[in-house]
Amino acid sequence: MENNSGQIRDIDSTRLIVLLYQWRRTLLYACLIALVSSSVVSLIIDNKFKSTAIVYAEQQHSFGAQVLEEVQKEDLLTYGEEEDAERLLQVINSSQVRDYIIEKYNLWEVYEIARESSGALTKIHKKYLENVSARQTKFGSIQIEALDIDPGRARDIVNDIVSYSDTVANKMKTERALIAYNYTLSSLKSLEDELIQVEDSMNRLRDLGVYSYEDQISALTEMYGTAIAEGHPDRAEDLRNQMDRISVYGTMFVKLQTKLKDSYEKYNILRKRNDLLKIDVESQIPVMRVVDYAQAADKKSYPIRWLIVVITVISTFILVFSVLLIRQNLSGIFASDHQR
Repeated sequence: MENNSGQIRDIDSTRLIVLLYQWRRTLLYACLIALVSSSVVSLIIDNKFKSTAIVYAEQQHSFGAQVLEEVQKEDLLTYGEEEDAERLLQVINSSQVRDYIIEKYNLWEVYEIARESSGALTKIHKKYLENVSARQTKFGSIQIEALDIDPGRARDIVNDIVSYSDTVANKMKTERALIAYNYTLSSLKSLEDELIQVEDSMNRLRDLGVYSYEDQISALTEMYGTAIAEGHPDRAEDLRNQMDRISVYGTMFVKLQTKLKDSYEKYNILRKRNDLLKIDVESQIPVMRVVDYAQAADKKSYPIRWLIVVITVISTFILVFSVLLIRQNLSGIFASDHQR
């Protein structure tokens, strides 16, 4: 069996060589035509230059907390996590950034797409994605690339994507922090009004002689007991009347005192939170760390003309040989049928 299979392979390879020799002229002409045509086409294709920037995402946390908190939960100097990189990548690939680049560099004209044409937006977006890309590398960084016939424009597009993505991300962060900041401001105003009301109520009680209910009652009780023990009933009666008068406002005083204490504690917490958010609103901390800014390329990246020619010639050779082989097999089948 092994000898038979070996013989079959030898016969097939021999037949293949015979066919190649038999069709050598046709194959040669086809490959020459493919060589010439692919060379012409590759020369017609515009040269494109590639520019690349490498960035790392920063950790997304409150800068205000890093400045004012006593215990630092995060380190400002550390790189962002994978989730931070994924969020940044979403911003870089967002329609805001894409549309900004398209309009700034008038890519409608560069890509020769008429704004009024049917499906113009789809066409410009597709062309943009063919020439501009951003992806996360295995090292956790983000690589931003742009291809363009003008090396300077390719460089500027990439660097503008970096800077504008940072602007968009900071804007999103600021808008969110601003909502919280405005909420804390309104809460502080309400709390300040409440504190003023409580202070006014306590001032009225002080005008009535109630300064510190528990301390006053304790002192008056001690003095009342002493007056009784020393045999001063008139003095004891006067002290008793003072205790009765203070007791009328005692519950209210204790309630207001407790409320005032809780309100001030809440106010201090809210005030600190407001200060943290104010820093977050006013600060513009970069959301990425740039490792390499894009540079203007001094050598084209596309097209690789020799590769286009080689692939075209090989593909043409395989296609023509396959067609000739199929035609011969079909001729053999038809001839067998005719003989029968």
